Amino acid sequence: MNLRKALGNRGSTWLLIAGIFIAILAFSLFSAGGNMGTFAITLLSGLLRGMLLFLVAAGLSLIFGLMDILNFAQGAFFMVGAYLAYDVSHPSGGALTAGAAIPDPNLRFIVGLVLAVIVGGALGFVLERGLLRPLYKRPLFQLVLTFGVSIIMLEGIKAIWGGTPYIWTERLVAQDAQFFVFGQQFSVYRLVIIVVGFALMAGVALLLRRTRIGIIIRAGVQDAEMVNALGINVRAVFTLVFVIGCALAALGGGVAAPFLGATLSMGNTFLLASIAAIVLGGLGSYEGTAIASLLVGLGWATMEQFSVRPEVGTVVASITPMLMLVVILLLKPSGLFGEER
Repeated sequence: MNLRKALGNRGSTWLLIAGIFIAILAFSLFSAGGNMGTFAITLLSGLLRGMLLFLVAAGLSLIFGLMDILNFAQGAFFMVGAYLAYDVSHPSGGALTAGAAIPDPNLRFIVGLVLAVIVGGALGFVLERGLLRPLYKRPLFQLVLTFGVSIIMLEGIKAIWGGTPYIWTERLVAQDAQFFVFGQQFSVYRLVIIVVGFALMAGVALLLRRTRIGIIIRAGVQDAEMVNALGINVRAVFTLVFVIGCALAALGGGVAAPFLGATLSMGNTFLLASIAAIVLGGLGSYEGTAIASLLVGLGWATMEQFSVRPEVGTVVASITPMLMLVVILLLKPSGLFGEER
């Protein structure tokens, strides 16, 4: 009976997801005025936004699922990744000139991404081991601490790079390459990010479901004391998950920098949207976070397209993630794949 009920609940969830997806597609086609080229570009832009959102939200979801910590500094790691990727790629325009010895801009960008992942992971290690570990049993203090760390990281970025937004000027090969969809141009670089995002989504899923460390992580989510009793260092697993989550966010900022640039507001923008995605998908559910990130990204891009109409304005697009969150929670209070906690 319980199995039948579970299957029924899961079936209704997938019907709800399909209904939301169809509604987004229909509204996107309407906002494009029936123009298939605009419609296709909006969908691709939505997938791109969803992939970037996933890189922030996946880390948040993994950290919350295992450690019950809602890391408010996750957006700051995204921002740090963007600034580091920009700085390495623009040795004459950044603050650190770290990439001055590398003549090829494409190679500089790859080095910038690697540096962003390393710095993001290292900062995550320091945050978890040095600050959060003593507060595992004090959730409110964790929220205040991570929020404070995000402010400190923001002020640190201001001190190093200043408050002026940085616009990406170094052209990458993948940026210059274009392909056409119904007569509309779309950058190959953005398509690469979508493909890489899906690959990372599948890779993390395989890590969680098919590897020993994944089994330990999932077991730790269910019963950390039992895993610890088996002789497995759960604290070390906590640290690893936290580092992976922060590194993913920094990677997301790095790959977003070529078209979003590096700004002080980008961290908060993606943090709020990613919180909406993990709550919408179901707190602690990786599967829900992945699907919700795609839905929010598609909805966000669709509303941005709709907002080009002068009578609408841009405010609607900026609050789209929260509007979607409200609607879903009214229909399914625990989120798409969430359980009552």
